[in-house]
Amino acid sequence: MTVQGDPLLSVNGLSKWFGSPSQGVRAVNDVSFSVGDGEVLGLVGESGSGKSTIGRLLLRLLDPTNGTIRFEGKDISALNERALRPLRRRMQMVFQDPYASLNPRLRIRQILGEALDAHGLARGKARAARIAELLELVGLSADHADRYPHEFSGGQRQRIGIARALAVEPRLIVADEPVSALDVSVQAQVLNLLQDLRRKLGLSMVLISHDLDVVELMCDRIAVLYLGRLMEVGTAEEVNRNPRHPYTRALLAAAPKPDPDAPKAQRLLKGDLPSPKSPPSGCVFRTRCPLAIEACATTVPALETVAEGHAVACIRSDVQELMTS
Repeated sequence: MTVQGDPLLSVNGLSKWFGSPSQGVRAVNDVSFSVGDGEVLGLVGESGSGKSTIGRLLLRLLDPTNGTIRFEGKDISALNERALRPLRRRMQMVFQDPYASLNPRLRIRQILGEALDAHGLARGKARAARIAELLELVGLSADHADRYPHEFSGGQRQRIGIARALAVEPRLIVADEPVSALDVSVQAQVLNLLQDLRRKLGLSMVLISHDLDVVELMCDRIAVLYLGRLMEVGTAEEVNRNPRHPYTRALLAAAPKPDPDAPKAQRLLKGDLPSPKSPPSGCVFRTRCPLAIEACATTVPALETVAEGHAVACIRSDVQELMTS
């Protein structure tokens, strides 16, 4: 799936295997998507679906086994660390655990200052002013700069992590489960902050989450992953209101509903996620799919367009009618 115009980020045939191709773990398998300038794409799936691995591949924290990653029109798939360095400013990550990602021995001004120093962005008074600006940008006070990470709540630490990512003025943020480690009471505050920053700074984002409510709130488009493969890609509204893949429908059915009058969550998925060391032949979802037929064991479904801006990887042309009957 592609976006209109030249995408900021474009991924084609991306794969990542840990170990040998025959006996290793196939964490990501032939994944393609793009992210437009100012767009937020959500990557959704169960634990073990390959979401976080893709996030690290996009920023070249991991090297891809196959495929290409183009950022700002340049293929960064095989660039060495020296060639990647100028690009690091424009693509940053917000990690899941805000405490583990912050050095507990450094004060906040040192944590934020490291990024500025690494890229030579500010010195002296300008450096101190930029640190104060970053803290205020994420809803904290300039006075917080002299504190240590353990002196903050989880939500505040995640705000500091966001400030660190923004310090180098990136165009793309990869946010890996940015609120899953936080109390429910502060999750909405951090999500609202990310929304505000996106509008204010014109950021593009890849938001990794298992929470479909979070993804629908934050994202323009959603890409659904299962065992390292894309099952469905479409606009957030279309995927949530009109899911075309049995796996997407199962995820939506299992999601808790805040409305007490809404239908109760259902568990449509049977069994456990297969091992990525020995994925099923054909369609990787077939062993848990209620609509699987014999051909699903031998055919790897391609991601094909079923409506404008909406693509699904399923060989059954009648899948929509079967899911709604």
